[in-house]
Amino acid sequence: MFEQFKQIGKIKKLQSALEEERVEIEKQGVKIVINGKLEVEEVVLNPQLKKEEQEAILKECFNEGVKKIQIKAAQKMANII
Repeated sequence: MFEQFKQIGKIKKLQSALEEERVEIEKQGVKIVINGKLEVEEVVLNPQLKKEEQEAILKECFNEGVKKIQIKAAQKMANII
């Protein structure tokens, strides 16, 4: 039972560490910042681009940011185990 409490403590530390993570992706003046809880913190658009271009780039940035956060989470989990 004590071992389970240790595991819970490790999971809480992991959650806290992930909450502090941030990734910033920028392409062609379009920028997005995502935190470790997969929440979008910031979006910057490039007014010189057409709406369709901005939408496509924003989608790419978001998907890339989510992948980077997932990789960071997996690395932190590997260190805990």
